[in-house]
Amino acid sequence: MHDLNIRVEGRAGRITFTRPKALNALSHDMCLAIEAAMRAWETDPDVRMVLIDAEGEKAFCAGGDIAELYRTGREGNYDYARTFWRDEYRLNNYIATYPKSVVSLMQGFVMGGGVGIGCHGGHRVVGDTTRISMPECGIGLVPDVGGTFLLAQAPGALGAYLGLTGARMDAADAIHAGFADIYLHEERWPELISVLLSTGEADRVLGYSDAPPPSALAAAQGEIGAAFGLRGPAEILAALDGMEGDLAASAEKALRRGSPLSMAATLGILDRLAADGISMGRALELEFRFTWRAMEQGDFLEGVRAQIIDKDRNPAWRYGLEDLPDAAVEAILAPLGEDGLVL
Repeated sequence: MHDLNIRVEGRAGRITFTRPKALNALSHDMCLAIEAAMRAWETDPDVRMVLIDAEGEKAFCAGGDIAELYRTGREGNYDYARTFWRDEYRLNNYIATYPKSVVSLMQGFVMGGGVGIGCHGGHRVVGDTTRISMPECGIGLVPDVGGTFLLAQAPGALGAYLGLTGARMDAADAIHAGFADIYLHEERWPELISVLLSTGEADRVLGYSDAPPPSALAAAQGEIGAAFGLRGPAEILAALDGMEGDLAASAEKALRRGSPLSMAATLGILDRLAADGISMGRALELEFRFTWRAMEQGDFLEGVRAQIIDKDRNPAWRYGLEDLPDAAVEAILAPLGEDGLVL
């Protein structure tokens, strides 16, 4: 397909995003094509590993292609989005549990669906231009595609901070937060790719590592914990209001901009993962409960309208931070019964 270049090169199965003008946004058809290729390579003795990369300088993958989700949802067709998310989450889990090594090289923007493709393999390479984020609360979703699995493992209160604010991580921050493994200057990527393709030995990545610069997130760990270690979005916002500095100011702005229901549900998912045991399957299950209901009971359609369609940046959320009932969070994260996610 024209949005992907899927082929076998040397000893590797190679998947390259090829729609740089659209920031390599991920469509439903692309998810299905990636899964089909990886299933074929799983039993192919000539394919020793999988390499995922992208064309263009601006983005590895800047998220899911949500225009069709919005259009169908506005028409009252919720099944299209639910099927997309179900298939996408199955792919995310498949990448995380793939029996052969998966190497991803992530330049530029890596957001939402791009995290789901690039951040669950065993060898995650980032470079000078990398900017990773989970900005879903700003459009009425929760960090999904297994994002809460990563957030739940981030040190201290970083998971809550990154999930609620959608703050962008550079390469050093991404490694500190557990979204990436290896920092390598991007001019060295072609050399690494050549070695991987010729040998099929994913562990060769370990020999291609530059020392990352200091992580700003690591330095701000205490400041972040003082606010985001609290229970709910309203409490976090109140704490931020009493703090000084650029980080607190930008975080406060993000919380005032995001969907209160989405932010509270994000914290609810992280709490459940901490209590139940952190696993990819459980994270995806909880995420799917939210996204399955996101159009009918959540703020997704209004968030997309305000941020992407009309771009007025003035969403009319269902609830405010101060009047959000606990029952709304419980309802949107309740089990789905027969409609639940099966991986």
